[in-house]
Amino acid sequence: MEGSYSQLQKQYKVCADTAQKYLGRAKSLQEQLQSQKETSHVLINQLKDLSVISSSQAESIKKSLENISTKDAYIRGLQSAIAYKDSLNMQLVMNLKGVISDLDDKDINIKIDKGVIYIDISEELLFVTGRYEVNERAQEVLGKVAKVLLNHPDIEFMVEGHTDPVPFKQGVLLDNWDLSVKRATSVIRILQNQYGIPPARMTAAGRAEYVPIAKNSTEDGKEKNRRTRIVILPQLDQFFKLLERPVAAY
Repeated sequence: MEGSYSQLQKQYKVCADTAQKYLGRAKSLQEQLQSQKETSHVLINQLKDLSVISSSQAESIKKSLENISTKDAYIRGLQSAIAYKDSLNMQLVMNLKGVISDLDDKDINIKIDKGVIYIDISEELLFVTGRYEVNERAQEVLGKVAKVLLNHPDIEFMVEGHTDPVPFKQGVLLDNWDLSVKRATSVIRILQNQYGIPPARMTAAGRAEYVPIAKNSTEDGKEKNRRTRIVILPQLDQFFKLLERPVAAY
């Protein structure tokens, strides 16, 4: 885990440098566009004074140039917002990796895929096979994750229970759907009751055996599929707020 955390630090630096580069480039392009816009207006006025174009043609050209500038500014703002969001995600992953650096990668894995952060925790770390009560060691691990999540109060997330395809029925549990849901709600109750994460920020979901990450043809594959996944949901509202801010503010 220590090696992967060090690698993650390097990735974060690259991501942060890239974000900064985009911000600088956006600011430079904004200044260039403003200069070009002013030059264009001077040229249009000169053509108008020389009677090369009419007043209506001059106004039409000005509006077209302004539309092009607006679209370019929007695209640059979008690029800057994406770079900024990616750097925040990488920072969050680094914080999470830091607090669980003493654990084996086999037990807990944190990754970013298409802008979404996934925290996969193995069944072996959280539960006894066929049970949904979280064991004592796992509660300590969940506490470390909760500490990071509490430091990011705007984040909402989903806790998903996943199983292998082996049919299961015991007591009140009718099948793998029941088991996966009960495991998700068990984790959420600990995060809420023991570590104070507001329940409105969490969603519980059972996925049973239907979203595997490995082939179920081997025991190793089945073991990987028996997991609990915390999905940090994309903050689309905040992302769009970033787009509404002036480019220089990023």
